[in-house]
Amino acid sequence: MSLDIRYDLLPPDRRRQPPQKVEGFGAVRTDHMFVASYADGAWRDAAIVPYDAFRVQPGATALHYGQSVFEGAKAFRHDDGEIRVFRFDKNARRLNLSAGILMMPGVPVELQMEGLLRLLDVERAWCPTEPETSMYIRPFLFGTQDTLGVKASSSYIFCIMLSPSGPYYPGGFSKAIKLLVTRRFHRAVAGGTGAAKTGGNYAASLRAAAHAHEAGASQVLYLDAGNTTIEEAGTMNHYHVMADGTFVIPEFNDSILRSVTSVSVLELAKLGVVKARQEVIPISRFLEDVRSGRVTEAGGFGTAAVVSPVGVYRLDDGTEITVGDGGIGPRTRALYDYYTRMQTGKIAAPQRWMTTVPRYGCG
Repeated sequence: MSLDIRYDLLPPDRRRQPPQKVEGFGAVRTDHMFVASYADGAWRDAAIVPYDAFRVQPGATALHYGQSVFEGAKAFRHDDGEIRVFRFDKNARRLNLSAGILMMPGVPVELQMEGLLRLLDVERAWCPTEPETSMYIRPFLFGTQDTLGVKASSSYIFCIMLSPSGPYYPGGFSKAIKLLVTRRFHRAVAGGTGAAKTGGNYAASLRAAAHAHEAGASQVLYLDAGNTTIEEAGTMNHYHVMADGTFVIPEFNDSILRSVTSVSVLELAKLGVVKARQEVIPISRFLEDVRSGRVTEAGGFGTAAVVSPVGVYRLDDGTEITVGDGGIGPRTRALYDYYTRMQTGKIAAPQRWMTTVPRYGCG
């Protein structure tokens, strides 16, 4: 497969000025995007083009049967002025895992990486520098065949778009959130699409999130289909911290999305940075451990927010259980500080975790 990438860029006088200050998460788009198309069993027509609408037929499989997967990653401008991408190879491989679950073709990892690096080079001026900001990266893949038969599409579009972003939650990493523990909603079941980062899973989460908001919580803590073990915290992997300082993450299965942040924390544990392990976590035991103080901190891991501390769990009957003192615990804060300092180049990241954007000179 050729990695030739065509440039079809806006002339300089038609390009917008990047915002002086980035506010909010995911609201801003840069001038260009990377696209490639799939047909007749091959990827082709890779190009960096102006950010614009797609021309998609009304019968496209993505619109009717949900053949759509996506990813989320980040790039950061370091103090030396260079832009570096955090672990995008992990996202590229996970996108292909998601694609396989939905019977979609994978996008070669080298094509995803080359397309992203060239796009970031073109859009260098858009990468923000303020604290708690990043260039959020959104790759996605969707089926385009015009057919009403329930089957996998024969054609697809892959795209990467960029969004200079501030922190995911207003105010950033400043306070702990509340989670609703409910048996009413389930994110996924064994044998389904829970391990895929697909749009349908997120659409299904909206009703649960609205129910949580009505109860005064930020999100739902999802349990397995039998309502016995912890699975995910809204759109993040869940974690808790034991009194000995160990971070405990639910064991991955085919109804839990394998968070790149969780995987990174587990790898940092192997390097001696933190203590962390995975296990199956019964909800009854977890709540008792929170009440007794054996669990001292808790929260969620995800690319967008990195770490979201949880201070209170609300049950369906209205009972609320506070974790520790209800605030951001010291080990959660230390991990967040270490992780974000690593991403922004303030401390060294493990080898091959950061990829420097080359200066191709084609922008």
